[in-house]
Amino acid sequence: MFLEERQESIMNMLNAEGKVRVKELSEKFGVTEDCIRKDLGSLEKQGRLKRTYGGAVVLRENNHVIEISKRKTTDVDAKRRIAHAAVKLIHDRDMVFLDISTSNLAIAELLAKDQRELTIVTNMIDILLILANHPKIRVVFAGGKINKSRDGFWGGMTMDFISRLKPDIAFVGAIGVDAMENSVSTYDIEDGINKAQIIRVSKRAYVVAEARKLSTDGNYNYATLDTLSGLITDSMPSEKVCEALARHGVELIVP
Repeated sequence: MFLEERQESIMNMLNAEGKVRVKELSEKFGVTEDCIRKDLGSLEKQGRLKRTYGGAVVLRENNHVIEISKRKTTDVDAKRRIAHAAVKLIHDRDMVFLDISTSNLAIAELLAKDQRELTIVTNMIDILLILANHPKIRVVFAGGKINKSRDGFWGGMTMDFISRLKPDIAFVGAIGVDAMENSVSTYDIEDGINKAQIIRVSKRAYVVAEARKLSTDGNYNYATLDTLSGLITDSMPSEKVCEALARHGVELIVP
């Protein structure tokens, strides 16, 4: 087998399994472990994988689409599916925290048509505007320092306010969900600190994320999956991801 063919086979195995090990590859291709390490080094330089101790893992994407305004029009159907699943978890008279997230915006749009009595707490301006005039929903706004995208608030004042709450249920957005590494990430540190605090004070907390975010990363890990009640996504992940979520005790909710 030529070098290029072996490396393509390694990538096919990696994409199917999520990770590969040097020893197993060496035995499969009948070459030395040093030879496999060179293959992995070459593929890493090409930006196709990430080397780890004893092998390699899939290279997760970071698209750096930081502004909420640019994310509102992406994956619209997926977010609606997530929102329908999330709304079913809310009980009458619940206090619900919706943080800065385009999936939470989709939840707010559904709640605008809901007739239950609820208290919605949010630090996202668009959610406030959608629900402010609802006759049966009391809206509580978590103010503070306006964020870089000017779509919501975070910082010390927001954190202090959140720390005094005891929401019945919370939904937090994410840029990336890494089931294998037991992490949930976002772009901005202050946003992540707020999200972590929301999870800590809430009786139930769910991360809402489109299925594609199971293979993407932000820049700041704000929580581990095992601190959450569950993950709500729009389509069934791979078997390996499902197994990893089960190991972390995370309920997987797919509409």
